[in-house]
Amino acid sequence: MLFSGLSLADLISRIIALLIAITVHEAAHAWSAFRLGDPTAKNMGRLTLNPLRHLDVIGSLMLLVAGFGWGKPVPVNPWRFRTGPKAGMAITSFAGPLSNLVVAALISILVRFGNLPLSMRGSAFLPGLGDLLFSIILLNIGLAIFNLIPIAPLDGFSVALGLLPRRWALQYARLEQYGPIILVGLFAAGWVLPIDPLGLLMRPAFSFFLRLFLGF
Repeated sequence: MLFSGLSLADLISRIIALLIAITVHEAAHAWSAFRLGDPTAKNMGRLTLNPLRHLDVIGSLMLLVAGFGWGKPVPVNPWRFRTGPKAGMAITSFAGPLSNLVVAALISILVRFGNLPLSMRGSAFLPGLGDLLFSIILLNIGLAIFNLIPIAPLDGFSVALGLLPRRWALQYARLEQYGPIILVGLFAAGWVLPIDPLGLLMRPAFSFFLRLFLGF
């Protein structure tokens, strides 16, 4: 079964953390696009903290099971950005992962300086405050790092296009059509190989932010 290794408390913690992480991530995309001059997402009701407007079924399941995933793409019109399409897409794309790191940092501040120990455990049926806070931190860090991988359709691809010189960006943009195939290949490799390529790719950054925010 999909969640056979999880207790009910674990599942509740992950679902709450998922709702927070995905909602903040996608709302940040919409807010950034609106501030840069594109009201497309706002006009479609995506400039909101209502989770139902942002959740993608497959992406949410992946986030619950694997610790990384995605939400429903936020519609944008790059040609309406005041900064131009290239820079505007990079900023808007980066806003999502950045918002997740901000959430993880804020929760970590509460844990480290607000006398909210992660040792406050719950039961097998209901998560304790420590369990819930730790899940929120982990899922937000994982979502941010995964989405910053520079492979389409992840946010990192648009960020990379915005940072690369124009000539290199044009060459790199040609890889966009192969992005989903590459991602599926990486997922599949993690299931059949003894070494998980995505895990190896994400683990150093994940460990860095975990040490930065929580000190371990």
